[in-house]
Amino acid sequence: MKFLEVSGISKMINGNKVLDNVNFKQEAFQNIALAGQTGSGKTTLLKILSGLEQPDKGSVLLDGERILGPDEKLIAGHDHIAYISQALELRNNYRVEEVLDYSNKLSDKKAAQLFEICRIQHLLKRWTDELSGGERQRIVIAKALVASPKLLLLDEPFSNLDQIHKKLIKEIIHDISNEFAISCMMVSHDPADLLSWAERIIVLHNGEIIQEGSAEQIYMQPVNEYCASLFGKYNLLTAGDHEITSSILPGRKAMIRPEHIIIEKKENLKCNAVVSAVRYMGSYVEIEAEANNLKLTAFNNRNNFSRGDKVFLTVDWDKVWYWD
Repeated sequence: MKFLEVSGISKMINGNKVLDNVNFKQEAFQNIALAGQTGSGKTTLLKILSGLEQPDKGSVLLDGERILGPDEKLIAGHDHIAYISQALELRNNYRVEEVLDYSNKLSDKKAAQLFEICRIQHLLKRWTDELSGGERQRIVIAKALVASPKLLLLDEPFSNLDQIHKKLIKEIIHDISNEFAISCMMVSHDPADLLSWAERIIVLHNGEIIQEGSAEQIYMQPVNEYCASLFGKYNLLTAGDHEITSSILPGRKAMIRPEHIIIEKKENLKCNAVVSAVRYMGSYVEIEAEANNLKLTAFNNRNNFSRGDKVFLTVDWDKVWYWD
């Protein structure tokens, strides 16, 4: 028996199909990420999993027991599932410690450990309306976890945070997964958030699951351009008379990530492209090069290229992924 089993979930809202026959399973203590463009059904799916939204069809089982929707019980939600939305709701006119005590099911020792992980010990006496956005996010996470849930659902936990607070929240979520042995599911639009965290990624499009796999599979072997675009820049290769694409068969398309295109500038080296743009990105340089009608993007770790440079491009063919 799987920890979480999602079977045939479908949902219509205002006559529009939001989810259509969604099926997947989650192992205990596994980190799963949901990816997809805005409107693909991610938030609705999280709400159904948490018992806050009623599905039109299908069922969700947690440890073999069906999760009831709001049409089936007086108070919506599930005792063992914590859903953290983007709204970051907290009661006003309460001290942080009062909000946490109200939900707490942990021992004093375990609660103190959680507060330390969430970096909120110094905030316990603060009023909830005195918190910054990053502080509020940490309190909301702690409030969800003191209720001792089995499953934590995170809907865009890094939205509206500056880079310092985003890094801190990412560290907290990582530490929670390790120290509290909790199963997690997260939605984020930033591919770096998902690829570095998830053990499994589920890609939604128009309410349907179109790909599911490990982070490496989703990144390196996307099923189509939609999936490829969700996780960073890519180059589309089609059959052509240029030496770079001459081995692509007519009627086939191939995808390769920019980091797997080798760009060189050396004397006496045959050139097959011209640099059209150079963008310094900090840890790498993004280079656009053109060869006849072919435009490619490459990443390089040295900032020694300029617009107009004649360069030689080669493709790491072991990293090319074909679409028929």
